[in-house]
Amino acid sequence: MAKTPTPHIGAQYGDIAETVIMAGDPLRAKFMAENFLENPVLFNNVRGMLGFTGTHDGKRVSVMGHGMGMPSIGIYTYELFNFYGVKTIIRVGSAGSMHPDLHVGEMVIAMGACTNSNYADQYELPGTYAPIANFELLRRAADTCDSLGYKYKVGNVFSSDIFYAEDAHNDKWMNMGVLAVEMEIAALYMNAARSGNRALGICTISDHLLTGEVTTAEQRQNTFTQMMDVAFALV
Repeated sequence: MAKTPTPHIGAQYGDIAETVIMAGDPLRAKFMAENFLENPVLFNNVRGMLGFTGTHDGKRVSVMGHGMGMPSIGIYTYELFNFYGVKTIIRVGSAGSMHPDLHVGEMVIAMGACTNSNYADQYELPGTYAPIANFELLRRAADTCDSLGYKYKVGNVFSSDIFYAEDAHNDKWMNMGVLAVEMEIAALYMNAARSGNRALGICTISDHLLTGEVTTAEQRQNTFTQMMDVAFALV
């Protein structure tokens, strides 16, 4: 195990709980710390990637930002899994819907994550790897949504390396039943698999590729709380 702090996380070993709920926007992590944690303590501010540890319903949990894209979440989750003893990471993020019945404000729970990234090339596998969620976390997340009456779908998402694509080929992903597009979950699932740990991605639909519905940055930061309810119920 490498020594801590790492180049990207200023915490000492033991400062971070075994379960970490992560968001791309570090201000969303700050929002979770202020609204879901008791006695939150800042453990990281390196590069402004805020991280806090506290308790929720008596259970120790950490929240942290992971930045945008697979290279960024790949770094942070690798260090958490491999250097800090983290066992479970749950991503709460935003996604663009590719499904006519998955609307803005509703959730998608990522059973699997397709990708156009070369992230898996590092493993030198003799084929194409399929990144998938931890089933126990996925089942409990769906059960929690049912009990709370939250609208959601479970299925495949598309983790794209490109936000402003010349041709995103969205119709082809839709034809394969992909529900939504985001930018991180595939790398999270691969890091969890390689380290023998657990991961789940839960996203709120922030915009709709078919209808043109959109939300503001402020709405994405402060109002997507249902997915947070679900994530904290899994701690």
